[in-house]
Amino acid sequence: MAAKRPDLRTTPYLDAISEYAARDPARLHVPGHKGGPGADGELARVIGVDALRHDIPALTWGIDVGPLPTAFEQAQVLAAQAWGARRTWFLVNGASQGNVTAAMTLAHRGAEVVVQRNAHSSTIDGLILSGLRPTFVAPELDAELGIAHCLTIETLDLALAATPGAAGAWIVSPTYFGAAADVRSLAEVAHSHGVPLIVDEAWGAHLAFHAALPEDALAAGADLVISSTHKLVGSLTQSAMLHLGTASLLDAEIVDRCVTLTESTSPNSLFFASLDAARRLAVTRGSELIEETLRALVGARAQIRQIPGLDVLDERFVGRAGVVAYDPLRLAVDVRGLNADGYEVARLLRERSDINLELAGQNVIVGVFGIAGPAAPLAERFVLSLRDAAAEIGPATEHAAERFAPPPPWGELVLTPREAFLGPQEVVPSGRAAGRVAAESLAAYPPGIPNVLPGERLTAETLAYIARTLELGGSVRGASDRRLRTIRVAVR
Repeated sequence: MAAKRPDLRTTPYLDAISEYAARDPARLHVPGHKGGPGADGELARVIGVDALRHDIPALTWGIDVGPLPTAFEQAQVLAAQAWGARRTWFLVNGASQGNVTAAMTLAHRGAEVVVQRNAHSSTIDGLILSGLRPTFVAPELDAELGIAHCLTIETLDLALAATPGAAGAWIVSPTYFGAAADVRSLAEVAHSHGVPLIVDEAWGAHLAFHAALPEDALAAGADLVISSTHKLVGSLTQSAMLHLGTASLLDAEIVDRCVTLTESTSPNSLFFASLDAARRLAVTRGSELIEETLRALVGARAQIRQIPGLDVLDERFVGRAGVVAYDPLRLAVDVRGLNADGYEVARLLRERSDINLELAGQNVIVGVFGIAGPAAPLAERFVLSLRDAAAEIGPATEHAAERFAPPPPWGELVLTPREAFLGPQEVVPSGRAAGRVAAESLAAYPPGIPNVLPGERLTAETLAYIARTLELGGSVRGASDRRLRTIRVAVR
């Protein structure tokens, strides 16, 4: 007799911690706040007594230890079924943990990897920790908008052919701006070379739950998928999932070992519970809720197009090099028609209307909408604020194009990221760093994609570009000196 499939409407982990807290047990274990009585009063007021009561440590009987399958195991099985994975792991260190785990997993297969160059900085962290030698491949660059898209099939095929010892291929889809790659064809290319395809799908956890969205990476045949569940599906910040493809070339036990290596031994139960609950919401109401959001954003895009100086990125984006589909839950606004760059527009929206965006670049600003929540009123507020800001800023002048220089090209890779990060190094003034080999990442944030990697040669153009980002209110991830007065460089 076939085993009964678990009910996707249930939340076994959430229920288990709720039952534990309701018993009011004697908490002779960590954390020190003892379910609330030992917490600072202001903290209890801000996050709520219930949150403290449900902050339960790992290795608690009936939750993640005890009769099998435990509530924790059941919750991960339900997540795998919901996303169509062979196996799913809950992560409490974000999709960043997923990227580091992926690197350690690939290191079991070999010493080299083909990596999309506009990968997130956590991917570079994974390269440093694993020691993998990267062959970086450039995504398609949109000369008009000055942003990077995805890899083409031809680019990946050539890179793998030139790297016969590659342990795998690693791509990003969708991008920060909503561009989605042809993951199905890219997976076929990777498999034709006998290697797994890793997809950093941090921005695509919602794709599996509505037919109008781009095909999700697992359905397209990816071997391992990093999913930042909190971003659009709505689990708590810092919670994420790692999915193994149903026909993956990777060994589940090796992935499991690498998850254990990269996770905390004191995971937060609230993160796990939020993943369990977000999975249920996505499965039971995801399609309906996404449909409501899509309708609201169709109207918002139409209104933004009518504002002088503004345009939007939408389905017209599809067909550009490296873009096979577009995620419409990203409301990306092209500001090139205004007499200000995206940083200035974002600042004005924040100061005048308390509109806080996910991303601002020179040419584009991006607002992100989740699968649930008040999409219509948020979109309306955004549109009204954009209309006021555009009227105040005014149309672009004939000299405005000078502001929109594209990011400079990436520097030559001289050392592997690990060699540069761990090798002999010194600190030099940033004004004397051009021509030296970086020993640290420099990633203008947002979006957190490295402009410079450990092991790459620094150029004056790139240093000036990052300095300009800082002047406009951005920050730099990876730099020892966050104000970039000095830079760590390799001594060779």
